[in-house]
Amino acid sequence: MPDQLPDPVKMVVKQAGDVRIHTFISAFTHNNIANATHIVESKNCLVLVDAQFLVPYARKFREYADGLGKPIERLYLSHRHPDHWFGSGAAFSDVAIYALPETARFIAEHGEDSLSDHWKLGDLAPDNIVVPKETVEPGECTIDGVRYVFDRVTETEVDFHLTIKLPELGVYFAQDLIYSGTHLYLSQDMGHWSRVLEAMVSEDYELFLPGHGFPADKVEVARNIEYLAAARQAVADGLTGEDFKSFLVQRYPERKCPGIFDIYLPRLFGDARSF
Repeated sequence: MPDQLPDPVKMVVKQAGDVRIHTFISAFTHNNIANATHIVESKNCLVLVDAQFLVPYARKFREYADGLGKPIERLYLSHRHPDHWFGSGAAFSDVAIYALPETARFIAEHGEDSLSDHWKLGDLAPDNIVVPKETVEPGECTIDGVRYVFDRVTETEVDFHLTIKLPELGVYFAQDLIYSGTHLYLSQDMGHWSRVLEAMVSEDYELFLPGHGFPADKVEVARNIEYLAAARQAVADGLTGEDFKSFLVQRYPERKCPGIFDIYLPRLFGDARSF
């Protein structure tokens, strides 16, 4: 990891009336994996989705949010993978953090283990973890005039995943159900994951916000389905480890962030812990 991390990408991706949707993406270069976090800016407050991974990006994300001049009403964590919640310990310990009960329980029980497992990050990792104190279940609520619809998706990229929809705006926070322009973090449940994405394509949403990469449309969702199909066939053909990585890198040369293979291959084909 370089001493000076590349600058993040910050953008307003949608505006409708008093509501603006912001996306903040860490670097695509070096070993970064283009973590994407988001802000729903309404008339009087901010709602954040995920907290970044590395400390410098988490702090810059907080600076960006604070620069909007409105209070952070809450932050939602999409799932238990540390590249989405490590940043809460670095920059959002004073914010009300919401997560699925399963995600909050995992962080409470295994957060310190996850922090220890990432010792190679050095001071890019937070000094402490923050366990979400608030939980969210499938259903809906209205925050500052914006309707939020929540759902729990199981057995895809991770065992439990929170999705957030803004129906009136046509916005779908898919986070790690979609990787936009980057290689995917693959799991054993690629078939079910594909079916979830197929259902997503049929829904009445036009803007899909991923956990990695740029905001996406339904074309990118379809590309993710095709990627998963290719990966499943590679597994069926007996490809593992570096051969599996080489196959996907060659098949999808346009996709960025190949460093993600080094994170998930020991879990997909070995017995590495899922922290």
